[in-house]
Amino acid sequence: MKRSAVSLALLAAFSVGLAAQGEIIEQILVKVNGEILTKSELEQRQIVALRQRDPNFRPATDTELRKALVEVTPAVIVDAVDELLLVQRGRELGYSLGNEQFQSILDNIKKENKLETEEQFQEALKQEGMTLPDLRRQLERNLLVTRVQQAEVLGKISVSEDEVAKFYEENRTSFTTPPSITLREILVAVPETDKGINVAADDEAKAKIEDLRKRALAGEPFAQLASQSSDSGSKANGGLIGPISRDDLAPELQKQLAAMKQGEVSPVMRTTRGYQIIKLESAVGAKTKTLDEARAEVSDKLAAQKRQGQLDHYLEQLRAQAIIDWKNDEIKKAFEVGVKQRQAGEQQ
Repeated sequence: MKRSAVSLALLAAFSVGLAAQGEIIEQILVKVNGEILTKSELEQRQIVALRQRDPNFRPATDTELRKALVEVTPAVIVDAVDELLLVQRGRELGYSLGNEQFQSILDNIKKENKLETEEQFQEALKQEGMTLPDLRRQLERNLLVTRVQQAEVLGKISVSEDEVAKFYEENRTSFTTPPSITLREILVAVPETDKGINVAADDEAKAKIEDLRKRALAGEPFAQLASQSSDSGSKANGGLIGPISRDDLAPELQKQLAAMKQGEVSPVMRTTRGYQIIKLESAVGAKTKTLDEARAEVSDKLAAQKRQGQLDHYLEQLRAQAIIDWKNDEIKKAFEVGVKQRQAGEQQ
């Protein structure tokens, strides 16, 4: 097996528990209300899951690949069964992908991917291993899943004002912005040689920074002086640094800034790179958003929490009502593990 590719044969054999015998045959893994999920469909989902988890995943050995599959397969098989159930429910509710809607989606796909000719579009489909009917079926499945979730779950979620206020009070610190400062700096570097720092170069740098400080104090724009004379990368922005947290600064600099007022220029300071002066542009204390300011953010967070919980509960109901006929014990076990993992995640 090449390290640069995931072996479909190994995926297939492992996913149905037949790797030891080396059998590679197409088979039905499960029937969900009469609709089937095949081995090849599971393989494709496993590959997608591995790539989503790590786009650079390249298993060096079969053992490494098997371990990765053990980790992703439970969630993959649960998602596959849930998708079948949602699609079936969508059909029950009368949802479908009409010809005009399908054509509109195709036009958007072509536009977004800059596929200007039909030949380019067909080549893109070929590279994805799909035909136009394949694409339509997948788009319709996606549409049905989305519409069922919206109609049966998401559209019924609401967040009350009491819930917003309670969440805000319990999580007030998460809506607090720490103190920050904005600075401008000018650095005059002192070059080092194999023999260390040249005293004459050090004296020259110190004299230069002192002159720059005098000019700044005399009223010349600090940003202009930084752009013209600083040896720091910040010169491109007129020496601007921040806004940043005070805690991100060296203790010596924090101490110096604590004694400065907005607009003041620091004394000349020696750094590991040379000589530096700082201008305190602004200092902002810690600020906590009010409930009114945080309301939209809190509502979004609560709605997201409810969405996942309600959707998981809805899917549990669909599974309980479904006729699920397992044709492979290994995949059934993986599904049961995936359901338990999903339930454990809900409780956290």
